[in-house]
Amino acid sequence: MNADTGRTGVVVAGGRSSRFAGADKALARLEGTPLIRHVVDDLAPAVDEVVVNCRGAQRDALEAALSGFEVRFAEDRIHDRGPLAGVRSGLRAARGKYAALVACDMPHVPASLLSALFEHARHRTGAAPRVDEVLQPFPAVVHVRAGLDACREAFTRHPRSMREFLDSLDPVAVPERVVGAFVTPDAFANVNTRADLRAATERR
Repeated sequence: MNADTGRTGVVVAGGRSSRFAGADKALARLEGTPLIRHVVDDLAPAVDEVVVNCRGAQRDALEAALSGFEVRFAEDRIHDRGPLAGVRSGLRAARGKYAALVACDMPHVPASLLSALFEHARHRTGAAPRVDEVLQPFPAVVHVRAGLDACREAFTRHPRSMREFLDSLDPVAVPERVVGAFVTPDAFANVNTRADLRAATERR
């Protein structure tokens, strides 16, 4: 991949999984496979490189879960600052011009949707899907430099707010009718609890 021309996939996985009964939800198994492996497996065909954001203490376990994938890790410099900090860490490590942002607990996001978001983002600051009349921060595609600028602006106002990030970025809003050609709204459900994991299993 040539610097500043390719596509990076950023997986945000540095959270504490506080609602997941003391375990790291990125490693929770869906049909016998860690959630994060499902996410990277779907992400990889749409990008030139994959960057996984995490805390240093997670790295060995995540590397093991992603054995066979070529990924780089972007560790958070300061822990427990929320997903916006993870996005910033991932974007700082990105080599591409644009980056797809995906959460580690969203195992139903197909490469086809990400590829469509990349196309909508061309020559813009980014593209984000609109679902139930709400602009979604994950998955989304952002221009890397514009995304870092938006992170800085958001941190000055509400450092944990992905909504502030989207407001600062001002991405193209991809209409729900377009999004629906690739996924159902269930694809935007997060796996935050054991009950969510059971529901995700039923959807597959």
